Amino acid sequence: MGWNSWDCFGTTVTEAEVLANAQVMADRLHPAGWDTVVVDIQWYEPTARAGGYNTDAPIDHDEDGVQQPVLARFPSAAGGAGFAPLAARVHELGLRFGLHLMRGIPRRVVAADLPVRDEAGTVVATTAEIADPRSTCSWNSDNVGLDLTHPGAQVWLDRQIDRIVGWGVDFLKVDDMLAPYHTDAIEALHRAVSRAEERHGREVLISLSPGTHLSLAHLEHLRAHADMWRISDDLWDRWQDVRAQLGRLARWAPHQGPDGWADADMLPLGRIGLRAERGEPRDSRLTVDERRTLLSLWCLGRSPMFVGGDLPSSDEDTLTDLTRTDVLAVGRHSTSNAELLREDDLVLWGAYGTGPEQGTAWAGVFSTADEPCRHRVPLTSTGLDPVAEITEVWSGAPVRPDAAGDLLLDLPPHGVALLRTR
Repeated sequence: MGWNSWDCFGTTVTEAEVLANAQVMADRLHPAGWDTVVVDIQWYEPTARAGGYNTDAPIDHDEDGVQQPVLARFPSAAGGAGFAPLAARVHELGLRFGLHLMRGIPRRVVAADLPVRDEAGTVVATTAEIADPRSTCSWNSDNVGLDLTHPGAQVWLDRQIDRIVGWGVDFLKVDDMLAPYHTDAIEALHRAVSRAEERHGREVLISLSPGTHLSLAHLEHLRAHADMWRISDDLWDRWQDVRAQLGRLARWAPHQGPDGWADADMLPLGRIGLRAERGEPRDSRLTVDERRTLLSLWCLGRSPMFVGGDLPSSDEDTLTDLTRTDVLAVGRHSTSNAELLREDDLVLWGAYGTGPEQGTAWAGVFSTADEPCRHRVPLTSTGLDPVAEITEVWSGAPVRPDAAGDLLLDLPPHGVALLRTR
């Protein structure tokens, strides 16, 4: 659970903005379990702009071709310090620090034909020799792939990841890995991160993106080589984006667990689009009901949760919803999470409590209708205790079955009733 700079600042986030969001997270969200602050793409690109990417953009890098923070945006990186000072300040707030990377090696580093040295300082290749210029990303031109049949490619990748982890990075979001599925790059990244963890004595979580058309056929490979993986393309503040995740999470929820987590993407909530890829500065266009549907679904599906809004300028109601521990408990302390029923405009989910929530059962009743709708749900379909009191979590209101044993739920457009028995 954390914050990511993409939805609000796109490619242009600054150190001051990262720290401002980290401070709000520490003060407001951390007590509810939010703990990670992530700087997204192009922190190394000096000409980065809102609204897209520059073709063949310049890259700030060191003598080994490892990307470096742009000093104009991250002044504490001066003197070759990299992100170490910023990571230290985030850690002082009791939070973890995360960073975005693209698959492969910067094309500007390839063009510079820099020497690739092993740990003994011996030149084993050049950056041009270890690159695969045919392996490109369809939506960003910063990098080309590594030719992982060349032993020097792993040497360079190990150096890159070791240097970044040495800054104090706890979380790596690595993009252009899953669509198409790059088996060799995923395995090479895992090797590099494992070696850096051992060297620096710290745990680093691996998050893979994007998940366009990601298949369950890759489940065991993902579990062996990553901590979380996206199951969709970018999600924005549109109902159709949220609705599409109902089906995706239904496929992946039965497989969630400590071996790895399917990620339904960032939460486009609060104040977004300040300098983003899409849209003008705005409060999230999701309604209150759609926001609560999103949060309920991510918790019932046990997806990682990274809010994308600028926390200092987000509205109080959004921050309050993000810190509802009775809702967040569903994602943190549940098992047997699954879609139970899908019929017409009704989608029904269920889950059972574990740990401190042992004995609790939850049911999520989602209305995909575009108009207010009364849904009749047989209590026996929900998995809830038929003799226990039922509470709707968001409102705190009691819910009672009728004489036939059915729940009659009046839901707003795209709304949810999150039900609980203890």
